Amino acid sequence: MGITSSLVLLAIVWFMVFFVVLPLRLTTQGEAGDVVPGTHKSAPSDPQLKRKARITTVWALLIWAVLAGVIWSGFITVQDYDWADRLGDTRQQ
Repeated sequence: MGITSSLVLLAIVWFMVFFVVLPLRLTTQGEAGDVVPGTHKSAPSDPQLKRKARITTVWALLIWAVLAGVIWSGFITVQDYDWADRLGDTRQQ
């Protein structure tokens, strides 16, 4: 795995974790009783995006380290998922 593919993997993991973290401890405007005119009452009243981005970064780096370690170690390769034998037998003996 090269530097570009490792950065792409990190970006994918970061956004997946971010979408999981976003709704955690969310207080809506309807729950807070302070609905801004022109917005829906389910809009967040205080989204705390900086805090959630920091939490996301920590978790994403941990998950990325595990995934990158597995890929770099060669424990799992593309050939492991080639059930139709389309890539041929490229495993080293």
